[in-house]
Amino acid sequence: MLSSAEHALRVVLLVTERGKITVSEVAAELSVGVSTAHRLLATCKHAGFVRQDRSGGPYTIGPAVYEIAFATNAAVSLKDAAAPVLQDLRAEVGETTSMLILEGRNVRFVDSLEGHRHSVRVTPRVGVVLPAHCTSGGKAMLACLSEEELRRRLPGHRLVGVGERSIRTWPDLTAELTRVRRRGWAANLNEGDPGIGAVGAAVRSGTGEPRAAVVVAAPLARLGTGRELAALAPAVVEAAARVQRRLRGAPAG
Repeated sequence: MLSSAEHALRVVLLVTERGKITVSEVAAELSVGVSTAHRLLATCKHAGFVRQDRSGGPYTIGPAVYEIAFATNAAVSLKDAAAPVLQDLRAEVGETTSMLILEGRNVRFVDSLEGHRHSVRVTPRVGVVLPAHCTSGGKAMLACLSEEELRRRLPGHRLVGVGERSIRTWPDLTAELTRVRRRGWAANLNEGDPGIGAVGAAVRSGTGEPRAAVVVAAPLARLGTGRELAALAPAVVEAAARVQRRLRGAPAG
């Protein structure tokens, strides 16, 4: 007799193979009752392995499946795809460029090139982990997620900040992510590491899930009130689009 964990794994495999699946189909495939199938899907949904866009509708592949696939073998391909783009972006703006990935409620810097145009600059931060909502790249990726997925990743009513201007409430985060979606990029002015400003744009999968983010960071002293930061945004957005095209096998442009 299969355990609940084994049943749940089979559910994930089924939805991955088929793309979408219903409660009755799960019940038939696993030879379990409809109520058991519903509980299994609810468990998988809570963990992010499946998603349901409307009540009573079919279940589809959830973001956690993409995260696992990405973590397994895409880190190398992502770095390969991003490396020349980060180099070109650094050459264009002269500031430190980085690539981030989303890990639960945090982001991890997986690649970084130090700026070369100024003596005072942001040092590379490969391996550094920060709360996603406290970084420009993290906010750019969070803006790609549904409200339900955001709540799953960031449970609770208050958010833990690390910087002087970190977002600490859900209303503030919701308003910020609305701005990010509208303009296509996110800003960070002293919200994470002290004295640093950054602009980030998301790299999306073919289904719209956030795969990574491209970020340019510089000392706040050089960014003023943020106007200089906004001036960097078009280059960052284009760099993210180039990485996205490279990951999909299309000409990078």
